[in-house]
Amino acid sequence: MKGISGRRVLVTGGASGIGLATARLLAGEGARVAVVDLPGANLERAGDPDGDGFLTVAADVRGRAANEAAVAEVVERLGGLDALVLSAGVIHIKPLADVTEEDWDLTIDVNLKGAFLMAQAAAPALRQSGRGRIVAISSDAGRRWVPLLHAYSASKFGLIGVMQALAGELAPEVTVNAVCPVSTPNTGMGQQVMAWKTSATDRTAEEVLADIRSLFPLGRTCSGEDVAAAVAFLMSDQASFITGVALDVDGGASLNSMPGAAQS
Repeated sequence: MKGISGRRVLVTGGASGIGLATARLLAGEGARVAVVDLPGANLERAGDPDGDGFLTVAADVRGRAANEAAVAEVVERLGGLDALVLSAGVIHIKPLADVTEEDWDLTIDVNLKGAFLMAQAAAPALRQSGRGRIVAISSDAGRRWVPLLHAYSASKFGLIGVMQALAGELAPEVTVNAVCPVSTPNTGMGQQVMAWKTSATDRTAEEVLADIRSLFPLGRTCSGEDVAAAVAFLMSDQASFITGVALDVDGGASLNSMPGAAQS
């Protein structure tokens, strides 16, 4: 895709899941990628020269100071910043009566507050770049009802609103968009959702996957790579006239009921 090679990109939550798939795709297109994530084995592997070899920064996105320090380090080491991918996220799946205040606060703090604070910290460098891009990972749960995902849905609906507000404010120097994928079974979060679906429906994982494939008009499940491709498009020169958009990456799932959640 035009305009990705040479881009200096910061990916939050980039040590695993959709974030890692996106970092790999962008690096493969010639971007210079910095991964920001919590310290641990995943981040160490992402920075391993014998692995992906990304520039890595350990940070908890829930705090303003941590986000500002991460952006400053990335800008210094890459010589600037052209694009930001907001992929850090957590999820819990519980009935209303079982959701604790800690559950709610963690989900909102990581998925929504953290995304806002990182975008706020990165905005000056993105504006200075002259070709700035922000792409946030929202969800199908940010577009329509999903059972037992109260805080997650609130965070993902809210993320779309924040991105649209930023799109208007940061134009014309920066485009700001979101992608809204369905559950991706090949990621850690996707496996959490799959575990709930198998428990809720008393079916095997393969039975649930078969049901998902049958309900998606495109006949297969979503992968992290599918989402990464959408992110890359919104970051490319071909998408330079697109801003304030929430793009569904769902294989047509919005045309049907929630895949894999029907009770047996």
